[in-house]
Amino acid sequence: MTRVLFITENYPPDRGGMGESCDRIVRGLTRAGVAVDVVHFDRKPGHAKSGAHVRIAVEDDPAHTINLLWNRLQTELDLDATTHVVAFGGLMPLLAAPAFAAWMARPLVTLLRGNELDAGLFDPRRRPILDDALRRSSVVCTVTQSQAEKVAGLFPEIRPHVVGNGIDFDLWQATDGDRKRAAAWRAQNVDPSRRVLGLFGHLKVKKGVAFFVESLIRSGLADRFHLLLVGEIDPTLLETFAPVAVTHVQTVDRFELIPFYLASDFVVVPSHYDGFPNVMIEAMALGRPLIASNTGGMRDVLTHEENALIFAPGDAHTCRDAIARAAAMRDDDLQRMGASAAALARFRCDANEEMRKYTVILSEAKDLFDAAARRRGPSSSVRLRMTAGGIPCED
Repeated sequence: MTRVLFITENYPPDRGGMGESCDRIVRGLTRAGVAVDVVHFDRKPGHAKSGAHVRIAVEDDPAHTINLLWNRLQTELDLDATTHVVAFGGLMPLLAAPAFAAWMARPLVTLLRGNELDAGLFDPRRRPILDDALRRSSVVCTVTQSQAEKVAGLFPEIRPHVVGNGIDFDLWQATDGDRKRAAAWRAQNVDPSRRVLGLFGHLKVKKGVAFFVESLIRSGLADRFHLLLVGEIDPTLLETFAPVAVTHVQTVDRFELIPFYLASDFVVVPSHYDGFPNVMIEAMALGRPLIASNTGGMRDVLTHEENALIFAPGDAHTCRDAIARAAAMRDDDLQRMGASAAALARFRCDANEEMRKYTVILSEAKDLFDAAARRRGPSSSVRLRMTAGGIPCED
């Protein structure tokens, strides 16, 4: 039986796209018959441990934290039954997983989600950690084609797999109550002559929020729109939005987002660089077209004027052009684009297909690892196991 030690920094009850993706992958693998032991480097105090879930609080000293974790794993889990070690992005998983996989003589699968490349490649402290994890991996997965190209360009010996994020359509669907709440919110908050532009998630600098709002103001069309911001944002940033009609909603639970998606005419993803945003596929699945930069998962999936209005990342001219097109668009064209987005989500972003790809990757990782071990010969790989008394000995 396949049994994965899945190491992550993002897992429920953590909020945000990374936590949601991690939870979806773990649940999907479990449904596919893969046993998953989750190890959660938890930076938020007070979270509880549940099920096959080892939670470890992150100390100021990463080395101390990881050494304590290794001790716990040997007593709390049956590591002899583990068949794979998976690093789900993040600095701590990339630091711990390669060592654990080597000590257990198990294949390492590294799942790059976005920030590991965005920050890790150009941070002198993180770069050696990233390089070591990639070189020790039997299989490397990215969520976008551009990420895969970057990895392959830097490490010609690595041929990354691209597995975009998926969505569970049985869970993510609007109810009549969601539609009524969306209509009620618009009636209460939005001038009927304005279109609503929704921005969702952790609205930080790399997400291009300030750039987009500045482009909106400079377009001269700010009075045609109402901005709906749902998620975390720096309050000082909101002060710069004065010329624009804005509603800010603090972070809410995932399914409480649905009425706000439905209240949006367009969902905006203006990132300077990105992975494969859950916001994009959540909006598409609910029939909402996008205004988006041509980067990351948006570049892989969206088509200009078919299901989105696309602009070059950080390019004010093409961004203002997309805003002007959104302002001038007829209602029937808006509905057509939304229907196209929903159909595309069904075709490209089904969580069941995402899980099928991951199960194939786990099988490939095992085959590649075993083949490499045979080439090295029996004397080059020593696996540590624990005796009943907790004393390590060689297999």
